[in-house]
Amino acid sequence: MATQGPTSKLPPFSLLDEPLLSFSASDDREVDVHPLRGLLNFGPFSKGSFGGYTSKLRIATVGPEASFRRRGDLMASLRNAYQASDRSEYVPPYPGFEALFRVSLEPAGRGTHIKWPDALDQLPGQGDAQSRLFLAMEDALRRLDAVRAEFDVVLVHFPDDWAFATRGKFFDAHDALKALGAKYNIPTQVINDRVFSFSHAASRSWRLAIALYVKAAGTPWKLAPLKGVPTDTAYIGLAYALRGDQRDAHYVTCCSQVFDMDGGGMQFVAFEARDPVADAAEARRNPFLSRDDMRAVLARSLELYQGRNGGILPKRLVIHKTTAFKQSEIDGAFDALAGVPEIECIEINPSPGWRGVWLISSGRKTPPSQPSGYPVPRGTCVVRSGTSVLVWVAGNAPEVSTKGDYYQGKKSIPKPLQLIRHAGSGPLELSAHEALALTKMDWNNDALYDPVPVSIRYSQRLARTIANVPDLPKSVYPYRLFM
Repeated sequence: MATQGPTSKLPPFSLLDEPLLSFSASDDREVDVHPLRGLLNFGPFSKGSFGGYTSKLRIATVGPEASFRRRGDLMASLRNAYQASDRSEYVPPYPGFEALFRVSLEPAGRGTHIKWPDALDQLPGQGDAQSRLFLAMEDALRRLDAVRAEFDVVLVHFPDDWAFATRGKFFDAHDALKALGAKYNIPTQVINDRVFSFSHAASRSWRLAIALYVKAAGTPWKLAPLKGVPTDTAYIGLAYALRGDQRDAHYVTCCSQVFDMDGGGMQFVAFEARDPVADAAEARRNPFLSRDDMRAVLARSLELYQGRNGGILPKRLVIHKTTAFKQSEIDGAFDALAGVPEIECIEINPSPGWRGVWLISSGRKTPPSQPSGYPVPRGTCVVRSGTSVLVWVAGNAPEVSTKGDYYQGKKSIPKPLQLIRHAGSGPLELSAHEALALTKMDWNNDALYDPVPVSIRYSQRLARTIANVPDLPKSVYPYRLFM
């Protein structure tokens, strides 16, 4: 006789609404769940006030001389219209840059196009190829800084045969370029050879066009108000990076990013821990800040928010990070945010080990159900306890498809995010819905969502850059300089 083992049952799930995006500051009817469709139908959120001062987006270029014309042709191609040739159920026709953003795309004037030698060993300077490449990038941005009024964004080309020099154990050309761009307040767009041969012109144009528009201080979309989210809510994303040899990593660099409740703001605080973690093994497993350091970085982040909002404090502040909150960090957060009525500390785990399969009724008694051909719907939410909730940000999103179903990437069974609340109160479904919405705020691609909220993704990118470029000043930066 077989013995029956213990059984358990998950709590009921709920389905969160797909968050709406807003494409107008004055008309609340200009909303859509689909970022590209919304841009096509309504234009960008910042239409009419691009960058605050100009109706032109001017592109400067840097790269090997042999590919100078290819770079110009690539930028000129963004003015053309294209039909989608991949992901046709999701990607709408690309109408051309000016029709899409209501601004013209133009080459910058004389003195803004810098041509490098075609071979790395021909770059001037001393040292190895990486050292000469860094000097060439610094020289290029220094020269462009002298004519800063003549351009908006710099297109920088690293050819594929330079790959051995663009990334190494202690050097990343992309991160070094972004750090130099922050130093000179110059936004850059990096390309490699693949962009010239990419066969899907509509997708390439959507991605490049949105990135260039954002880097030139445009705003393509923001989050529409989420039902149930209190007004004057703000979000802070924290990410930590270890400096130096990972086997003896005692020094913690922290990046804090501050968002308004609509996803706006997007400014960073770069911070070096003054009281670093003493245990290297613990630092590798779960980097964290002391109470004093957490108080210092969040106090500075709060100053950023107040500076954008007339000195007013948020009524609710949500802090995201991917590792558990130590008690010292929670205490430091409450020290710094003593004037904020409601504070939540949310750990966001992107790899919790869970999977889910969407079952549909078979119409028969045996078997009563069978797996669907698509994964669980995006926005599926399972509250596991009073402090833990699972939310599937990857999943089926039929609202954005012209064919009824859409699963971004179309690979593997999606895993959820696990949200664990270490401080705060209120419905966990609300915290899950906020995380779901913030996955739609990565302006550096044309996708419906990012695998993690932008509060996590953006802060991780800057923390990595700071770790790779130790001499980057610990200051406040707009995110567009690091995209």
